[in-house]
Formats: sequence, C-alpha cells, structure tokens
Amino acid sequence: MLSSKMVAALNSQVKHELYSAYLYLAMSAWSDSQNLKGFAHWLRIQYIEEQDHAMKIFDFLLDNGAAAALQAIDQPPADFKSATQLFEDVLAHEKKVTALIHQLYAQAIDEKDYRTQIFLQWYVTEQIEEEADAQSIRDKLVAIGDKSTALFWIDKELKKREG
Repeated sequence: MLSSKMVAALNSQVKHELYSAYLYLAMSAWSDSQNLKGFAHWLRIQYIEEQDHAMKIFDFLLDNGAAAALQAIDQPPADFKSATQLFEDVLAHEKKVTALIHQLYAQAIDEKDYRTQIFLQWYVTEQIEEEADAQSIRDKLVAIGDKSTALFWIDKELKKREG
C-alpha cells in the first residue's frame, strides 16, 4: 500500500508531467508559427510522450488503490526568442523533471516502498534519454549560430522523428 505522502508526491508528478506536455505543445505551436515544421513535429511527439508519462503514474496510483487527484496546471510560456533558446528551455525543463523523479525515488527508498522504486526505475532511465536528446539538439543549434541554412537542415532532420 502506498503511503499518503507517496500518493501526494505521485499526484504532484502527474501534474508536472502534464505541464511538460502542455509546455511542449506551446513550443510546438511557436515552432509552427516560425515555419519550423520539423521542430513543431518533434515537439508534438514529445507532447504525446509526456501525456503517456503522466498516464503511467495515474494508472499506477489507481492500480495500487490510491486516489488519482488532478491538480491545476500552470500556463506555459508561448513565445521564445529563437530555436536555440527554445531548446535551452527544453533541456533545462528536462533537467528539472529528472530532479523531480530523483526526489520521488529517494522518497520511495526512505519509505522502503519497493513497488514504487521498481516503478520509478523506468522514469530514471527515460530521463537519461530525454536529457541526451535535448542536449544533442541544443548543442547543434549553438554550433550553427545564425546560419539559417543549417537551421533548416536541423528542422528537416527533426521532421523524421517517429512517435
């Protein structure tokens, strides 16, 4: 059985995962408005992934007899200075999510909540990939600077992402 403290923490993480989805959808809309269709596509797939992450936690709560209590989601930013700034924000956000997952895992260890520890291992591993992907794209954008031809090449590459 999950402790009330763990239930509250997991419900909070559902909110954070849904905020991540909301943020990536806003970023997708901005990218589309900048005619960066590949960026918009990549971020829309990221939006779907974040929804899936939230639902895994939601279902874990329900499967363990706990209440899934939805919380208010803040409005994400809607305007970004550049594609580089956008992915600097993506990377910073993924690092924040990683820290939140690590806090949850530490709490599960402290509570000797083995089922939640096992459940969260997937998220710990997933965050390695999330940060690496964001870092790679951000680094490419920093490297190209203001070269619009290279930006459109990256945009074309991001369009290839499959969901």
